[in-house]
Amino acid sequence: MNHPIVSREEWLAARKALLAQERAMTHQLDVLRAERRRLPWVKLEKPYIFKAPEGKCTLADLFRGRGQLAVYHFMLTPDHLCRGCSFVADHVDAARQHFEHADLSFAAVSRAPLRRIEEVKERMGWTFPWVSSQGSDFNYDFGVSFTPEDIAAGRAIYNYGTVIRDSEEMFGTSIFVRDDGGAIFHSYSTYHRGAELLMGALNWLDLVPKGRNESAGTMSWVRLHDQY
Repeated sequence: MNHPIVSREEWLAARKALLAQERAMTHQLDVLRAERRRLPWVKLEKPYIFKAPEGKCTLADLFRGRGQLAVYHFMLTPDHLCRGCSFVADHVDAARQHFEHADLSFAAVSRAPLRRIEEVKERMGWTFPWVSSQGSDFNYDFGVSFTPEDIAAGRAIYNYGTVIRDSEEMFGTSIFVRDDGGAIFHSYSTYHRGAELLMGALNWLDLVPKGRNESAGTMSWVRLHDQY
C-alpha cells in the first residue's frame, strides 16, 4: 500500500483534527436519532397473517410479549438468496440476545414459501424467527414487494421515491410498537442504504485503510458466509 508515512507527532496532530470531526458527527447523529424517535406513528388496522413453523401467526404474535418489534424484509425467492440480506442476517442472532432484554423483538419476513425459508435457515445456521408472508399484503403494504402490473405501469415505488423497473422483491426494515391495550403502530421504515445501520461488520471495515474494499462495486466482496 502506497501511503504517507509521518512522525508520531505529525500523526497525533492529524488524528486530533479528525477526532474533532468525529465528535461533531456523533453529536449530529444524536440529534438525528432523537428526531427518528419523535416521528409520529400510524395505527395498523389490517390483520396480517403469517406462516410460521408452529402454524399461522399474527403480527402481534411476532412481538413475543415485548412492546417493540423490528422486522427485516428479507429478499428471498425460490431460486435466489440475497447476499446483502444474508449479510444483515449474519449480525442478528448475536445482537438479539441483548436487545431482547431492552423490550425489542425481531423477526424476518419474506414472501417466499415457509419451506424455502426453513431450508435457508438450516443452511446458514440462523436461529432468529423468520416467517412467510405468502398470500398476505404485508410486503406490498410496506413497500418491498411489487406486482408485475405496478412495475409495468411505473407504480412500483421503493424507498419513498425510487421507481423499480425490474424486481418484484426488495429489502428494508420496519419498526412496530404495541401499546398496553394491544394496538399496534408502525413507527419507522428504512430501505436501501438504511440497511447499513444493521451491518456491524461494515463499521469495523470503515476503521481500516482499505475500508470496505468495494473496488468492483458496492459490497462486491460480500459472499454468503458458507462461500468464502
